[in-house]
Amino acid sequence: MIFVITGTQAPFDRLVKCMDEIAPSLKDVEIIAQVNHSKYKVKNMKSVATMKPLDFNENFSRADLIISHAGMGTIILALQNNKPTIILPRSAALGEHRNDHQLATAKVLEKLKYIHVIYDEKELNAKISNFFSGELTPLHAIESVASQSLIDSIQEYLNIGSGSSIQN
Repeated sequence: MIFVITGTQAPFDRLVKCMDEIAPSLKDVEIIAQVNHSKYKVKNMKSVATMKPLDFNENFSRADLIISHAGMGTIILALQNNKPTIILPRSAALGEHRNDHQLATAKVLEKLKYIHVIYDEKELNAKISNFFSGELTPLHAIESVASQSLIDSIQEYLNIGSGSSIQN
């Protein structure tokens, strides 16, 4: 199963549209997308605007592949659970966020070889193909570089700041 996550702060139509266009080529693959009130109307995959924390956690656990914006809550959760993850950072120039902090985050984590990053949605189909051919795997488990107390503190901070559970 592929779980597409756009976070809870704003829609991410570029990612949702791209994944929806790819979905028909993935005939036997279940795709669930948390789309946060996207203006784009999904046609080819299951989508919900928001999820209760329990549903989010269940879908995250069942997912074979995570595709997401560059939200730290999602990234930390993926690293904790050793999930193959493809990140498309939101772009301030495209009006997807107030600044390019997601781009900066993605570049640092990619350089550290923690996550797989695409900088253009046109790269997504190839990365998904790499996953199904076995070439795209989890790069790093966070426990190998961060203590559990640090991870818990960051997660708590993210939960307080967003007013939600692990979604961001």
